[in-house]
Amino acid sequence: MLGSEMSADTQDLRNQLDRLQESLSVRQSTTHFAHTGVATMVALMFAGASGKLFYDSLRTPLLAWGVALLSVGLLGYAVRRYFLGRRVLAEELKGYQAMMALRSQLRLDEPAALSPQ
Repeated sequence: MLGSEMSADTQDLRNQLDRLQESLSVRQSTTHFAHTGVATMVALMFAGASGKLFYDSLRTPLLAWGVALLSVGLLGYAVRRYFLGRRVLAEELKGYQAMMALRSQLRLDEPAALSPQ
């Protein structure tokens, strides 16, 4: 009876490990940080174009204001995605630590425990 309880506990731990590995296989934080980088670069390019339009014209063109607003909007989007990425990364790191604790409980990282006896 004791052996069946241990195997049920081991099976439960393995199921938890499988769920954690599946949830950690898709890194959402990477997507958020990529959006941050791309949006920042595009915002900087638009800001430069807007600055050039402001500098070169005698009267401030309407297009320069539109591009400047677009640049500010993209920069806001980049900041929002950055903080969202940091929050998701913190959750992913907690899940990774839990996964490593489960691997330790199951003795999956010990070669001697895995070899046939």
